[in-house]
This record gives sequence, C-alpha cells and structure tokens, in this order.
Amino acid sequence: AEQIRDVLLGLPARSAVNIPGLSPNVIEKLRPYMELAETLGNLVAQLAGGRIELLDVRLQGELATNESQPLVVAALKGLLSQALRERVNYVNASIEAKERGIRVIETRDASMRDYSGSLDLSATGSMGKHSVTGALLNDGEIYITSIDEFPINVPPTHYMLFTLHRDMPGIIGKIGSLLGSFNVNIASMQVGRKIVRGDAVMVLSLDDPLPEGVLTEIMKVPGIRDAHTVTL
Repeated sequence: AEQIRDVLLGLPARSAVNIPGLSPNVIEKLRPYMELAETLGNLVAQLAGGRIELLDVRLQGELATNESQPLVVAALKGLLSQALRERVNYVNASIEAKERGIRVIETRDASMRDYSGSLDLSATGSMGKHSVTGALLNDGEIYITSIDEFPINVPPTHYMLFTLHRDMPGIIGKIGSLLGSFNVNIASMQVGRKIVRGDAVMVLSLDDPLPEGVLTEIMKVPGIRDAHTVTL
C-alpha cells in the first residue's frame, strides 16, 4: 500500500508497482490539481454536512482532457478526511467511499475557459446539496472561484466562514460587528452575488476558529439564510 501511495503522490516507487493507466509523468503533471481536488473535497464536505450520497466531479477547460482517476481519488480523500482523518489516504479513498455508499459521477466540459483548467465538485447528501469550484493560478496557488454557483475569487485559508444571505444594506456590517464582539478578527472578506438585491454568498477568512455559539448568533441576524464554518 505504501508503494502505491508513493506512486500516486509522484514519489519514486520503492519497487516496481503496476497501476494500469497511470504513469509517474501523469501524476507529476496532475499533482497540483490533486491538491486542488483534495482541498475542494474537504470544503464541500463541510458545507454539505451530514451523510454524503453523491459526489459529482466536473473537470473543466484544459483539465477535461487529462486523466481523471487521480483527481477523483484526491477529491474523495478530501471529502472523507473530516470523518476518517488520517485513516483515509490515496490508496483507500475510493474503497472507503464505496463502503459508505457514495456514488461518484465524472463530467467533462472542455468548453469552460475562464481558467486554463478548473474543477467543480458537487456533493449531495442528507442535508442537501452544495457545490464548489476551484482553479490554479499561474503561480500554482489554489483559488476558490464559486460557491453554490455564486462567483467568488478567494484562496482557501485555515479558518473560514461562509454565509448565504439577502443582498441588502447593513448585513455585512452586522456580521463584522458580531464577530468583533466575540473578539474574532477578520483577515479578508469577499461577497459574490448573481443579481442585485437577490441572494449573496459571503466568504470570510478568520485568524482564529469561531468560538462556540457564534454561528448560532450569526443565524439570528435578519437576512442570513445559512452559515457554515470551515477548517482546512
């Protein structure tokens, strides 16, 4: 198993291991996108919550022409990491997902050209459906480019807060003031919306984890429809 892991990670194999359809060159090329897939898998699992039943992996742009297996495996590893922690790895992620009844659908869309290649993960489960899209910039940095189809452009950070709210005056200030009252420092903030005065998504990067009970207070703010904390 350790030998297979090394090959999947692009490391020199300790001895010859035959993995049909995969070569070290392919893995080396896709390694940054495997990190992207794992990050997005971790993120969408925390947004979706509950028991995941379906994961839709959509390869977009130039990424749609590449081998998908390493990306699917990395996405599943991220998806299961909250529940299994260190027990899930590149070798057993697909097996663990199957044992938990998680179906995987792969979709390719080479027509998407916003980035050289992007990855969209959609997770459906007992608490509903959420989707995240991410891409790599020219310097290889990972960026989250949409949440539930709301456009954003933020790098993933260790502690994050996501809200779905009505696009109305004052709501961002209320959230900021509420966090400040609990001594929570905001490192960065961005809002994404589809139409003016409709719904919007707000993404905040925090310096520290959200204290217990703060999320409940956020949900009491008029106009807030949903809120999630994420630790990556």
